[in-house]
Amino acid sequence: MKTAFPFSAIVGQTDMKQAMILTAVDPAIGGVLVFGDRGTGKSTAVRALAALLPPITAVKGCPVNSETVDACPDWSENTQSETHERPTPVIDLPLGATEDRVVGALDIERALTRGEKAFEPGLLARANRGYLYIDEVNLLEDHIVDLLLDVAQSGENVVEREGLSIRHPARFVLVGSGNPEEGELRPQLLDRFGLSVEVRSPQDIGERVEVIKRRDAFDTDPAAFLAAYAAEEARIRDAITVAKARLGKVTQDDAVLTDCAALCIALGSDGLRGELTLLRSARALAAYRGDPAITRQHLRDVAPIALSHRLRRDPLDDAGSGTRVARTVDSVLA
Repeated sequence: MKTAFPFSAIVGQTDMKQAMILTAVDPAIGGVLVFGDRGTGKSTAVRALAALLPPITAVKGCPVNSETVDACPDWSENTQSETHERPTPVIDLPLGATEDRVVGALDIERALTRGEKAFEPGLLARANRGYLYIDEVNLLEDHIVDLLLDVAQSGENVVEREGLSIRHPARFVLVGSGNPEEGELRPQLLDRFGLSVEVRSPQDIGERVEVIKRRDAFDTDPAAFLAAYAAEEARIRDAITVAKARLGKVTQDDAVLTDCAALCIALGSDGLRGELTLLRSARALAAYRGDPAITRQHLRDVAPIALSHRLRRDPLDDAGSGTRVARTVDSVLA
C-alpha cells in the first residue's frame, strides 16, 4: 500500500487544511470543495487527511461499517458480532464509474451460480461513516451528480432494481477537487458542499523551494520523513479527537446568530444553508481551538471558506468571491 504524504508536512494551503480539519471535527458541516491550479496538493491533502483521521469502531465484515451489530443491514448476511477499530474509510469515486458501481447492484455471480438474488454493495456503502472523494468533480456525469444529491440529502442509499429493494445508511463527507479551467460545477452540487477553498500555486520562491525539498525528502526516504512528522501528526489527530468530544459543549449567544444572519443577508446568499454552515464551522473551529464559546473572531476566520461559493455572480464587481466576503466581513463585523 502506498504511503500517504503527512498532512502536517504540506506547505502553506492554510485554508484547505483548516477546512478539512473542520469537517473531521464535525462531518455535519457538509464536505469540502477544493478548486484550483493543477499540482497544488489537492489530492495529496485528501489522502494525507485519510491517514491522519482517528480510526472508527465497526462490526467486522459489515459492508456499511456499522458501529453495532443491530445496525448492520440484514441483506449483508454478516454473521460476525465482533467489532474492531479500522481506519476511517476514504473512498475514491472515479469519473467513469457506472451507477451500479456507485449505488450497488445485483450480485451477478451468485445469480448465475446459485440462482439467488443478492445485493452487491457499491461505493456509497463503503463510504458510510467516512469520506467520498471525487477528483475532477466538475467533470462528473450529470446522472451521477443527481444521484449524489439525493443520497447526500437523505443520508440513505435506496436501490430498487432487478427485483431488489435495498436500503442502507450512506452518511459521508463529500470531498471534491477540480480545476476551474476544465468546467464549472453545477449549482445544485456546489450548494451541497459546506466549505469551499480556492488554492493557487505559491508565488514565493522560498515557499516553492520548501515544497520541493519536502517532496524530494519524502520520495527519497518515506520512513524517515514520516518519523520526522510523527509527533505533529499525532498532535493534530489528538486535537481532532478532543474537539469532537468537546463540540456539543461549545456555546453561542444570540449576538453570534445575528452576526451570521447579517453576513448572509449582506452577501445576498440564497436560503439559510449559509448561516447554518457558518455556525457549524465556527463551532467546530472553537472546539478545535479549545474555546468554550463562539466569538466574532471564529466567524471571521471561517466566513471565507463557508460563504464564498454561495455568492450570486456580480458582473459589475471584478473582485473574486473571497475578496467580496472579506470586504463584507470587515463591514458587518467592524
